[in-house]
Amino acid sequence: MMRFAFLITALFLASLNLRPVITSVSPLLRTIQDALGMSGSSASLLTSLPVLCMGFFAPAAVKLGNRWSIERTIAYCLLLIGLATAARYWVNSEWLMLVTAILAGIGVAIIGPLLSGFIKGNFANPSAIVGVYSMALVLGAALGSAFSVPLQTLFNHSWQASVSSWSFLAFIAIFFWWRPVRKAPTLSESLGSNTLPKSTSLKLPLSDKRSWLLTCFFGLMAFIFYSLTAWMAPIVQEMGYGKQTAGMILTLFTAIQMPVSFVFPILVSHFQHRMLWLIGCSVMELIGLIMLQLPVTPWLTCIFLGIGAGGLFPMALMLPIEETSNTEEASALSAMTQSGGYIIAALGPFFVGSIHDYAGSFPPALIGMSILVAVMILIQFKIGNKQSS
Repeated sequence: MMRFAFLITALFLASLNLRPVITSVSPLLRTIQDALGMSGSSASLLTSLPVLCMGFFAPAAVKLGNRWSIERTIAYCLLLIGLATAARYWVNSEWLMLVTAILAGIGVAIIGPLLSGFIKGNFANPSAIVGVYSMALVLGAALGSAFSVPLQTLFNHSWQASVSSWSFLAFIAIFFWWRPVRKAPTLSESLGSNTLPKSTSLKLPLSDKRSWLLTCFFGLMAFIFYSLTAWMAPIVQEMGYGKQTAGMILTLFTAIQMPVSFVFPILVSHFQHRMLWLIGCSVMELIGLIMLQLPVTPWLTCIFLGIGAGGLFPMALMLPIEETSNTEEASALSAMTQSGGYIIAALGPFFVGSIHDYAGSFPPALIGMSILVAVMILIQFKIGNKQSS
C-alpha cells in the first residue's frame, strides 16, 4: 500500500509539471508582448515551441529511459523544467524567453512517453490510472492559467516573477523521483522476461498504419487543445471582456477538464464503446467552437469546450497503453503518437496567431479549427474500436 501511494504521488507530481510552463504565459500574453515587443506570431511561439519540442524530442524518451532508467530520466527532465522556468525571472528579451520555452519543452517531451510506460509497468489497471495522469496535467494547466495574473499582482506587477514562480513545482517533484534513482532498473531490465532483443527494443512502430492513425488523432486533438489554451483569453478579450475576466474564463475551461479527465478513463474502462466516447467529446468541442463565433456568452461556451477537451486528452493518452502488451511497447507507441502528434499540435497556436494577424479577427481561425475537428471525427471511426489481440 505504501509503495502504491508513493508511485501515485510521484506520477501525480511529475504530471503536474507538464503544463504550467505553457499555460502560465497565456493570461499574460498581451503583457509579455508589450514588454518584449513581440508580434502575435512571435508570441504564439511561447506555446508552439514547447509543443514542437514535445514532438521532436519524444522519440528520445525510449532511448534515454533504457539507458538511465525511467525514474532517473524523469528526475533529470524535472530538473531541466525547473531551471528553465526559474530562468524566466531574469528574461529581458524575446530570444531569452523563447530559449526557456525550448528547454522546458525538451523536458516535458521526454517525461510524457515515459509516464505511459511507467503506468503500464507499475499498475494492475493502467487504463484507470491514466485518469490520475491526465487530471494532474489538467490541474497543472488550470493552476498556471488561474494564478498567473494574481501572482503578477502579488510580485509588484512583475510578469517575470509570476511565470518563473512555477519552478517550485518541479523542485518538489524531483524529491519523489530522485529518491529511487540509485536502485531504479533500466527500461529493459524492468521488463524481465518480456525484454525484446536489443536490435528491436528501441524502434518506433513506424510501419504500422494504425499507429499513424493514432498519431494523427493525437495531433488534431492537441492542435485544438493548445490553440485554445494559447488564445482563449485573447479571443474573449476581443469579445469585449477584461483581462481578469478572460483569465477566469480560461481557468473555467481548464477547471472543467479536471473531473472530466479523471472520470472518463474510468468510464471507458468499465463501459467500453470507446468510439462513442471519442466522437461524443469531439462533438462537444465542435459545438463550443461554433458557439465562439456566435453572440453567446463565453462562460457557457467554455463548458462545452472544456468537456470535449477534457475527455479527448486522457483517451489519447490511454490508447497506446490499451493497445500494447508491455512497458516498452507502451513507451514506444506513446513516443510515436506524442512525437508526430505534438509536431502537428505545435502549428495550432501559430496558425491562430498568424490568421489573426492577417484577418484582424479570430472567427476565420475558429472556422478552420471547426473543420479540423470534423476531420478528427472521421479518424475516430477508424480507431474507436480496440484493436484485436
